[in-house]
Amino acid sequence: MSVIGAGFYGSMTALHLAEYDIFEKVVLTDVVEGKPEGIALDINQSRAIEGFETKLVGQTTTPDGGGYQAIAGSAIVIITAGLPRKPGMSRMDLLETNAKIVRGVAENVKKYAPEAVVIVVSNPLDEMTALAQIATGFPHSRVMGQAGMLDTARFTYFVAEATQTPITDVKTLTLGSHGDTMVPVPSRSRVAGKPLSDVLPQAEVDAIVERTRNGGAEIVGLLKTGSAYFAPSVAAARMAKAVATDSGEVMPVCAWVDGEFGISGVYLGVEAELGAGGIRKVVQTTLTEAELSALEVAAEAVRAKQADVKGM
Repeated sequence: MSVIGAGFYGSMTALHLAEYDIFEKVVLTDVVEGKPEGIALDINQSRAIEGFETKLVGQTTTPDGGGYQAIAGSAIVIITAGLPRKPGMSRMDLLETNAKIVRGVAENVKKYAPEAVVIVVSNPLDEMTALAQIATGFPHSRVMGQAGMLDTARFTYFVAEATQTPITDVKTLTLGSHGDTMVPVPSRSRVAGKPLSDVLPQAEVDAIVERTRNGGAEIVGLLKTGSAYFAPSVAAARMAKAVATDSGEVMPVCAWVDGEFGISGVYLGVEAELGAGGIRKVVQTTLTEAELSALEVAAEAVRAKQADVKGM
């Protein structure tokens, strides 16, 4: 199990993975000399307190591929490498810069962990997931992106706060892109078993939907430097856990869509069943006509950008 990128996101993801205590070791890499080794040492020293046996291994890597031998044989690789957003930036503003970083990482994953399931979290998410698949040449089922888990968690939190309901009694769903064409799905959202539309007026639901779409930007604006990493890291770690345990859990993720919902040839936020080989199958969620239309719009918007990354 390896995590590429030892920023806040990658470091927290590595910590969650270690605390699950289902992996023998978790390798954490970064291009900043000494950083992954220092974080690994720090997390290893927490093992005695939390009582987990998973060992963290830190490894500095270089742009020319040095150090990547540490990930050799990894069954799962999470790619967090890339620059975070700054206030006023959209995820798409990171496209060209992060494309170079993700392509380099993906090529080294192909070289040293050719059987891995790859989970991408670098932004812009949908495009970087497509690029990782192109660069590795792995089957689409073994390359996915983390977006829907996070966006759904945000949607759930906002609904729970608005309704003053325990968060465990709220179920929501988001599909589409990790950006402006995100598709929160109110028709699949429940509050203590009741349809969301029965609990909140439509105007308030619409406001929550819009806040969910802008959830990342809201946090970036408040932090001033850096972006969200607590909730995103938990989301990525839970996806990896589902793969590692061959759980068959259905999660909202960025997956290759090939005919589902009448959409083909694009990485898109959908519900999918996860297992040891990655994506077992895309689950065709029941949607309203308006929600399906929004998903189709998201697919076309993402498709155009994903085509752009092929040459990057």
